[in-house]
Amino acid sequence: MAIILNIETATKNCSVSIAKNGETILCKEIAEEGYSHAEKLHVFIEEAIAESGITVQDLAAIAVSQGPGSYTGLRIGVSAAKGLCFALNIPLIAIDTLQTLASQAKVSDGKIIPMLDARRMEVYSAVFNTDLETERAIQAEVIDENSFNDITGTVYFVGDCADKCKPVLTKENFVFLEEIKYPSAAAMSKISFNKYQISDTVDVAYFEPYYLKDFMIAPPSKK
Repeated sequence: MAIILNIETATKNCSVSIAKNGETILCKEIAEEGYSHAEKLHVFIEEAIAESGITVQDLAAIAVSQGPGSYTGLRIGVSAAKGLCFALNIPLIAIDTLQTLASQAKVSDGKIIPMLDARRMEVYSAVFNTDLETERAIQAEVIDENSFNDITGTVYFVGDCADKCKPVLTKENFVFLEEIKYPSAAAMSKISFNKYQISDTVDVAYFEPYYLKDFMIAPPSKK
């Protein structure tokens, strides 16, 4: 039996789940505008372990969302995951944030395009089939009326970009699943277990989140 702690902090959703053999047995999460990850993450981890009736020694691995997403959110999640892996001497599993988001769309046909808000009309996106196989790699792109016009069949969009993208992406085969806004640690369970079974892990010491774009600090405005 493999018990895995899954951590998702790439977006406004601070999310933690405990899974046994790929099945989520408990999930604690909260999505707030203020990004409360620093305050909530370790509390959620402690509560999830206690409420699941296990101890940290029962954990076989830690899985963490690797991005793309919020720079600060990813740093907080990865730092927590690394600390636990070092302390417990267990492997670290990195999960593609957009794959987790895509997996929350329970559809049987077409393509799934998860999108996370970057800024203005830019998004982080990828294209998956219904088996969650990547058909177009992750990229940062500016959305306009021609985006994804080459994809035939039904296209399902998930993520936090509906408000700004829906008025632009208006083709008849485009469907916005607006209830699926953020990736959840509950959706990581099956993915992380599959990776665990084939020892698809990362180096705890050297692993870094996938930011996709360099983090930039704006210079102070001149008065």
